[in-house]
Amino acid sequence: MPLEIRVGPSQLVIHYGSTVLVTDASGEISARAQLGLFSLDTRFLSVYSLSINEEKWVRVQATPLGPQSHRIHFTNAELRPLDGEVIPARSLGLQLDRTVGEELEEQMTLRNYCGRRVELRVGVRVDSDFADLFDVRNLRFVSRGLRDSYWDAARRELSIAYCNRDFLRTLVYRIGASEPAPHYSNGQILFALTLEPGGCWQMRNVFSLLFDGASPDRRRARPGCQPPGPAASGWQASATRLRASRTSVNATYRQAVEDVCALRLHDYDHETELWVPAAGVPWYMTLFGRDSLWVSHQCMMVFPQLAVGALAKLAEFQASEEDPYRDAEPGKIMHEMRYGELAHFKLIPHRPYYGSADATILYPIVLSELFRWVGDRSLLERFREPALRCLSWIDHYGDRDGDGFQEYMTRSPIGYYNQSWKDAGDAVVYPDGRLVKRPIATCELQGYVYQAKRRMAEIFEVLGESALSERVLREAEELKERFNRAFWLPEHGFVAYCLDGDKRPVATIASNPGHCLWSGIVAEQYAGAVAERLFRDDMWNGWGVRTLSADNPAYNPYEYQRGSVWPHDNGILAAGLDRYGFSDLANRIALGLFEAASMFEQSRLPELFAGHARGRDPFPVQSLFANVPQAWASGSIFELLRTVLGLHPDAARATLYVNPHMPERLGEVTLEGLQVGGCRVSLRFWREAGQDRFDVIEARGERLKFESGAPPWFNSAR
Repeated sequence: MPLEIRVGPSQLVIHYGSTVLVTDASGEISARAQLGLFSLDTRFLSVYSLSINEEKWVRVQATPLGPQSHRIHFTNAELRPLDGEVIPARSLGLQLDRTVGEELEEQMTLRNYCGRRVELRVGVRVDSDFADLFDVRNLRFVSRGLRDSYWDAARRELSIAYCNRDFLRTLVYRIGASEPAPHYSNGQILFALTLEPGGCWQMRNVFSLLFDGASPDRRRARPGCQPPGPAASGWQASATRLRASRTSVNATYRQAVEDVCALRLHDYDHETELWVPAAGVPWYMTLFGRDSLWVSHQCMMVFPQLAVGALAKLAEFQASEEDPYRDAEPGKIMHEMRYGELAHFKLIPHRPYYGSADATILYPIVLSELFRWVGDRSLLERFREPALRCLSWIDHYGDRDGDGFQEYMTRSPIGYYNQSWKDAGDAVVYPDGRLVKRPIATCELQGYVYQAKRRMAEIFEVLGESALSERVLREAEELKERFNRAFWLPEHGFVAYCLDGDKRPVATIASNPGHCLWSGIVAEQYAGAVAERLFRDDMWNGWGVRTLSADNPAYNPYEYQRGSVWPHDNGILAAGLDRYGFSDLANRIALGLFEAASMFEQSRLPELFAGHARGRDPFPVQSLFANVPQAWASGSIFELLRTVLGLHPDAARATLYVNPHMPERLGEVTLEGLQVGGCRVSLRFWREAGQDRFDVIEARGERLKFESGAPPWFNSAR
């Protein structure tokens, strides 16, 4: 039997809403590391350690109990108390249970296995620097305000308060009513215990997080801190269920469903469909435009109503005026919202920041996709105006110089250099590895616009606005012609990564042209060459397609977007390959990522992993930068399954097109409770004698027709 390998981060992470606890493998927190208890972009707990008779505990095991909880077991090294009688190693046991919710709760249970009475001093060291999340992430540890600590012996409470003008944050550490009474000194809380043989000591502690002076007894309404409503319990019950003959596929799917649910931002739970997931743990527990839209698109097969929350909330933040500092322009969809000290004092432009060139383009695509799944015309009417404003931004601000292409360049003195999905400052490079000159017109942005205008043409047609429909459809086809003239590189047999600031095509080999297959903007005669190029050894690492060719001088398998493998990127590539008929290549990606997922802890795909070749490392290599879980990494599982199962709904016409092309090793798959319009359907998929088969097991609700093959619009984009 082969050795089972599990790859994963060395940290322990639990989370709820915008509150995240990140510790080392022993459950402790060091102030000079990317660890802590964070909420709304502030680190409330920067130091946490446990001791026994002034010695460190020995970690035995840490076990995740779900997104919000974990349990850590400890024992002792050999201890020499003051009375000289040695306490042997492994004769004490400490169990630490933690749960994060509105507060962080922990339960300590200490047991004596020594066989005699022991005198012990249990220490808990606690401190807070209230550092901004951006500072912690960049390993920049500064304090801009003043801190004060207060120990209330009668209430058994330690309060640490922070004040920087009108920015107030407080951590209150409340100790349960156990004996003996605690003693506080120099940042450490001590308990002097006497434990009989077999004796047990328990203590329950609570960390309360206060914002702007709110007392622990008065919850302040703020993003991420409402109690879970119906959506919390209803998500998994309403989501499409999967049963597969391969247990690893079942585990990966279940984990992805659980993670998207756990990433929800609870302030949108007041209606079942009105909530959106945060982007990822630990750094992106807030509202993101691009991420929310992509994961909504990915989750259509699982829970299409998720998109309603994203569309509604992003429409609320849609920019109405120009604000160069925040890169805001009328009609633009936000990139990122932040609530920490830096954002509060406008030292960063994130209240919210609009430095994303693709979120605005993706908005009408997601609206159209939602309509295809649910067939509810009222949604088109509800979101028509925000979508129209997106089109206006695309034409007037997205196209900065009037050449018919989308370009980006920050107007903010501290804005992002890159504003496509590869938004790391060093992500977009020339073939010689130099940073591309701005403004930059990446190839996938043009494809997104092509797809957005085709989708809006469909929406206008449904709404009876034929003239508008014909206009934007014509604009889409004109863009496709311009694109294939300007971006095709015949000498390389590939699509240019981008046009640089001088309008020169950049011949860098990267994954972005695969997004152009997804959108359908690539001319049919070029698609085969693009597909083949993505799978040469410099791009395909055996698990997925790298973000950047390994032959580029800037390639680094560990860097964020210069050679790593991103599951969401590969999910889009697989769907694009399938669109042009390269189902075997789409299957390679699907199978590679499912096999990679089976090797990660909890069968969970991270945000990204290193680009090492599978032949060199027979297991994926964890990235230091990765958010785990991350919404669109989890959503990529759904995107891949939908691609290989060939699901294309047309709810308005009560039709589901089914065109499976399954990897041989995927095994049999059954979907239960798939929602298309007013129908819930269960389908079984399998391969037999080299042929893909499907069968309708059950259909409940409104009548639904089933058509074998792809729908007309799927191939017409080619």
